[in-house]
Amino acid sequence: MNTRAQILWLALLACGSNAATEISSDTQHAAHEAAPAATPPEPAMDMSHMDMSSMQGGRAPPDARDPDYSDGQTMSPMPGMAESMDDEANFGKLLVDQFEYSHADASNGIALDAQAYYGSDVNKLWLKANGERSAGRLRALRTEALWDHAASAFWDTQLGVRHDFGVGPARNWAAFGVQGLAPYWLNVEAAVYVGASGRTAVRLETEYDLLLTQRLILTPDLELNAYGRSDPQRRLGAGVANVELGLRLRYEVTRQFAPYIGVDWNRRIGKTADFARADGDAPLDRAIVAGLHFWF
Repeated sequence: MNTRAQILWLALLACGSNAATEISSDTQHAAHEAAPAATPPEPAMDMSHMDMSSMQGGRAPPDARDPDYSDGQTMSPMPGMAESMDDEANFGKLLVDQFEYSHADASNGIALDAQAYYGSDVNKLWLKANGERSAGRLRALRTEALWDHAASAFWDTQLGVRHDFGVGPARNWAAFGVQGLAPYWLNVEAAVYVGASGRTAVRLETEYDLLLTQRLILTPDLELNAYGRSDPQRRLGAGVANVELGLRLRYEVTRQFAPYIGVDWNRRIGKTADFARADGDAPLDRAIVAGLHFWF
């Protein structure tokens, strides 16, 4: 190829490159003009001032059965469970904490400590009975009928009446108390009683379940009784009348049924001890006990 032909070939290549560049530039410019311009995002809708009922077809008419269209239904995790989860559902329980035979220094006897209740989680009718029979006669029996109201998660207040049977004339009292679970899992009952002729009394009882195994449970319990004035007919003196300490070991055959054995000490104090001595009894009673603990 001569020199003139080479020059002509280079000129043709240069023209083709410029044309391709112009075509590419024109194509990009056209595409840019064809694309729509970006629009700024719309601001979020402020719904704080809106009436939500307007989003559901407006307010209910005045004669509607339910203003919120609930048709009387309440929210429940699963259909049919609303009633079972209702705090006002009623239920009951009978607990015989101690039903036992005792072999004491003076004489043998039978003792009972039982409670029963029926009602809701908030309000219940609560019944209590505690007493003993020995030497062929009823020594003492305390019965109570109480309205129980849940004051907190672990404590209930109780208001009602108490009636005492046994040695001497029967006595009636108005009862005010609390019952619940104290720190360290102590079961506590505390009550104040007001009777006729200015009589007053205080009772404190506490017990603790110590799990030695899943079925073997050791339960120490303590009870204290005090009176505002002496009652010679019932052989009770003013001040602290007695302190009773028990220690019982039970084996839970099932959670609802457990036989037990134990020991019990009852110490009369002050004027009450004087009444016991005058009757030929010792101020301190010691007993070996065996019985049943059950509930249903």
